[in-house]
Amino acid sequence: MTGDCFVIKWGCVTESFTTIGPNELFFGLTEMACSIFSKSTRALWKNYVKMSAVMKPENTKHFSSDSPHDKISRYPIPNRKDLPYDMVEAMEEVETKGGFLPNVFKVLSHRPAEFRAFFAYYNELMNKETGNLTKADRELIVVATSVYNKCLYCVISHSALHRIYSKKPTLSDEVIVNYQTANLSPREQAMLDFAMTVCRCDTVTEKHFQSLKDVGFDEEDAWDIAAIAAFFAMSNRLAHVTDMRPNLEFYNLGRVPREKGKGKSDTNVNKV
Repeated sequence: MTGDCFVIKWGCVTESFTTIGPNELFFGLTEMACSIFSKSTRALWKNYVKMSAVMKPENTKHFSSDSPHDKISRYPIPNRKDLPYDMVEAMEEVETKGGFLPNVFKVLSHRPAEFRAFFAYYNELMNKETGNLTKADRELIVVATSVYNKCLYCVISHSALHRIYSKKPTLSDEVIVNYQTANLSPREQAMLDFAMTVCRCDTVTEKHFQSLKDVGFDEEDAWDIAAIAAFFAMSNRLAHVTDMRPNLEFYNLGRVPREKGKGKSDTNVNKV
């Protein structure tokens, strides 16, 4: 760490940030999903644990005047002491090292077997290191398709992740209003056009694949785009049925960098 520059080594991938604070720390929460199941991935996760122990903000600041939702799901949230050990361990690490526990972990813990299956596939789609899709690309696909599916939880949480990965604090907001008028690159436009074709269950033709190839994607990337759109179509509907509510922390993540000179004592404790 030098000045305000922070570099994270995750396996063979390096992430760097120009500011340090709870916004940037959140990127590690999604990588945590895969550690529930894989011993080798859990070894990699220890790198994030060590980093968080040094960089963990003491508190989480809220700027919203809204009070937290007392009820985050219409289904009961299991007591952690009644959950399998691997799930409890993972959830506690996420909350301790990242500052808060995303409500999707709590809501899906109602069905442990489905919880494991969900995060296993989530990890394969969103954290893979192959292909031409960046992490910001993947999050933008989730935002655009979740808007169409009217999923509050996924729109709010994944727009936060997009802000963090892309370092663009306003683009996801533009996509939420209308991705076709957002300030997208031709590559991003073609990517979201294809994702929305899948999301709407429109007929997919070779013309759609050619549009992706014209901006540098290949057929495997097309599969990735389609799989993300399809997976989150399921996730969006689970969020609807359960009435899953987003954590307040998501609304401000990635919007405002930490002010220089501000220390740990400058924030108020408010964990979910």
